[in-house]
Amino acid sequence: MVTLGWREWVGLPALGIQQIKAKIDTGARTSTLHAFEIEDFEEHGKKRVRFKIHPVQRENDSVIECVADVIDQRVVSDSGGHREKRWVIRTDIVIGPHTWPAEMTLTGRDNMLFRMLLGRTAMKHRARVDPARSYLVGKKRVKSIQSRKTGAGSGG
Repeated sequence: MVTLGWREWVGLPALGIQQIKAKIDTGARTSTLHAFEIEDFEEHGKKRVRFKIHPVQRENDSVIECVADVIDQRVVSDSGGHREKRWVIRTDIVIGPHTWPAEMTLTGRDNMLFRMLLGRTAMKHRARVDPARSYLVGKKRVKSIQSRKTGAGSGG
């Protein structure tokens, strides 16, 4: 079992996201990814979703376009108790040398400090959290985020 800090650098390679700063949130059941311009569609008989993401905190110039298979649509309550129907995708997450699949709900997080939350379901039997530490596993790759400007990444 890997020990994570309360925040880590996470990769989502199938979505074209080399790195995103994530809050490791044991208070959240499901993981959440910031998304906007979310559009569902069907391709080869499969339900899919296309969306954009601002991968860098406090910065809206960098945009990555993503495509993923839909696995569900669920009503989720946020930390303020507001209920929202969200698309759910499954994608591999990469933290340092560790990779595993995780479900993510998609929602707008422009006003939130972190563009991604890694919830406890995604960490179950895989990770523990040291809330006093940061970046224990995932290290920032300085150029990776800056090189991914508008339209520079579609994955699916």
